[in-house]
Amino acid sequence: MANGTVPDVAPPVRPADLERAGAWLAGHGLAEARPTPLLAMRLTARRQRRLAAAVLLAAFLILVALAYTGALGGSGAYRRWSLLAVAALVAGLVLAQALLDRWVRRVDRRAGATLRRRAAHPVRLGWRTVLGVPHAAFAVTTFVGAAVLAIGVLTVRDPMARYAALILLIGLGGLAAGVVVQLRHILTHAVVADDADSLTADVVMRVEDARDVAVPTVVWSLPVVSVFSTAFGWWNVAWIGFVVLSVVALALIDRRSPRSGVVARRATGAR
Repeated sequence: MANGTVPDVAPPVRPADLERAGAWLAGHGLAEARPTPLLAMRLTARRQRRLAAAVLLAAFLILVALAYTGALGGSGAYRRWSLLAVAALVAGLVLAQALLDRWVRRVDRRAGATLRRRAAHPVRLGWRTVLGVPHAAFAVTTFVGAAVLAIGVLTVRDPMARYAALILLIGLGGLAAGVVVQLRHILTHAVVADDADSLTADVVMRVEDARDVAVPTVVWSLPVVSVFSTAFGWWNVAWIGFVVLSVVALALIDRRSPRSGVVARRATGAR
C-alpha cells in the first residue's frame, strides 16, 4: 500500500481461480452456472481480503503484546503512553480493514464496468435478508456484552485498569462504527450481474460478506491485549466465559441458519 491507500487494481484471473470459482458455484447449488472470469475476479478479491485481514489481526496482536512487554517494567507515564499506542493500533486496524473492504468494492465496480447489461434484484435486499436476524442479534449482543464488561472494570480502584477499560471502550466504539459502514456498503453497492445465475451468485457473496463482518474476532481479541494485564482475576474469568459462550452461540446460529446459497435463491426467486 502506498501513501496509506489500497491500489486500485483487480487481482489477475488464473486458470486455478476459474477452477475455484466452479467449485464455489457447485458448493452453493449453482453447478449449472458457468464460472466466468468476472466471478473468479470477485471471489479472488474476497479470498485475498480475508487472508490480509487475518495477517492484520495477527500483526495487531503481536505489536500490542510487544508494547505491553516493554511497559510492564516501566513507570506509570510509560504505561499510559503504551495504552495510547494501543488506541492508535486499534484505530489503524479499523482503518486498514476499511481500506481492504474499499478495495474489494473497487474490484466489484471494475468487474461491473465490463458488463454490457445489468441484471436487477426483483426486490430491494435488506439486512434481514442479507445478514439475518440471528446474526444481527448476535453481533449487537456481543458488542453490548463486551461494553458492559469493560464498564465493569471502571468500578475498580486501579487507575491503570480503568484507563485500559476506557481504551477498550474506544476500540469497541470504533469497531462497531466500522461494522455498520461495512454492512451499509454490502447492502447498497451496485449489483454485478448480467443474468439470473450471476445475480444469485451476487446475493450469495453479499450474504457471506455480511456474515463474515458479523464475526467478532477483533472484539474477542481486544481485551487480551488491553485489560487482561491490568484487570482483576474475576474480570478475566468473566471475559473468558463470555468468549466461550459467544463462540458456542455463533456455532449454533451458523448451524441453524439457512446456507447462503439457499438465502440467495429465495431472494432472487431462483429454483
